[in-house]
Amino acid sequence: MFDRPPTGQRAVLVHLQFPGADFESDRREFEELARSAGAHIHALIGGSRVKPDSGLFVGSGKADEVAAAVAAADIELAIFNHDLSPSQERNLEKVLKCRVLDRAGLILDIFASRARSHEGKLQVELAQLQHLATRLVRGWTHLERQKGGIGLRGPGETQLEVDRRLVRDRIATLKRHLEEVRRRRAQGRASRRRNEVPSVSLVGYTNAGKSTLFNALTGDRAYASSQLFATLDTTVRRLELPVGESAVLADTVGFVRDLPHDLIAAFRATLEESRDADLLLHVVDAADPERMARIEQVSAVLHEIGAGSVPSLQVFNKIDLREGEEPRIEFDEQGRPQRVFVSARSGAGLDLLRDAIAQSLRPAVDVFELTLPPAAGRLRAQLFESRAVRQESLDDAGQFRLEVAMPYARLRGLCVAAGVPPPPEPRVFEEWEVPP
Repeated sequence: MFDRPPTGQRAVLVHLQFPGADFESDRREFEELARSAGAHIHALIGGSRVKPDSGLFVGSGKADEVAAAVAAADIELAIFNHDLSPSQERNLEKVLKCRVLDRAGLILDIFASRARSHEGKLQVELAQLQHLATRLVRGWTHLERQKGGIGLRGPGETQLEVDRRLVRDRIATLKRHLEEVRRRRAQGRASRRRNEVPSVSLVGYTNAGKSTLFNALTGDRAYASSQLFATLDTTVRRLELPVGESAVLADTVGFVRDLPHDLIAAFRATLEESRDADLLLHVVDAADPERMARIEQVSAVLHEIGAGSVPSLQVFNKIDLREGEEPRIEFDEQGRPQRVFVSARSGAGLDLLRDAIAQSLRPAVDVFELTLPPAAGRLRAQLFESRAVRQESLDDAGQFRLEVAMPYARLRGLCVAAGVPPPPEPRVFEEWEVPP
């Protein structure tokens, strides 16, 4: 829809350091993003500035340096690890004589290559069009608003205006489709709430191992790969927990520093799975030297999407990559789980994680004395399968006397289904523990 230099895979990367930024950490992530998009990196040009240049962002001297590198290696693409305004992007393309892509455009390109489901493709297309709408600036001139003479009068609309109108119409259509998706997801969450099924959502920095952990916990085969933004499409599966309960676990898109706002808006339906969850599992790459900065960046995105107040449990994954690290649970001052150290790849600590999830969702477990006749063998088996039986004995009449630790609503439902009178009054067991 507008004239731009041809694109390709041969790329030069441009990354500037501004006050307060960690140059090396940001550079490594930038290179990984570029490789994830399929770029063949021929050079990385760095520098520092106090503030961006209004016309070229990098300044005229640095722009000439990048242009020389582009001409020397026949580079087809210059990628900037910063957000460029439309005018800066156009000015740089004139100087560099190659296509220019900023950080937001790079992330959008990665998302476009990863989207698999119909919903994911709609979300990515919406984000791309919203990003493109501000860059439709060089329209064709074969249709003019006003021309003199017979046979030269245009239809009253330039090609640029036609392009903008087509983009606006497509954006409106995509928003309607995604609103339908959002309503369906909201109905599913409402149904789970009515059935008292808690929801747990995996969140975290991209490539922290969320999908691998999701598969290990649910037995699913969701796509997992050691690359940035391997997961775009939200997957929801049943998660079995101790003491007879279950939950639904959602695997969501990974976060990254300076996630484009157009992307956050387009993925609103997906991100609402995190905002409306009962518990967030904040997955952290325990082997990442910048893990504390990543935690802060994910927390910032969670606040931006309205999920900052949702209870969360930090899951330090990939402990198998750290020497001497063992699976464990760390508790806060109130005795609630705060951090769990696991390895999704080896399975170490997953039982501890399930226990910590159950504690976080159900901080108090009710303990009951239950007497079952011999005919209630199926109910007895269900209670044992749920790991809810703490003690068992036989009375003189041959009945089973059980001490059961589980939520009252769950036990009452099992008893009613088995035709056994439920216990009338629960007694609260203060110290939560999982039967061996």
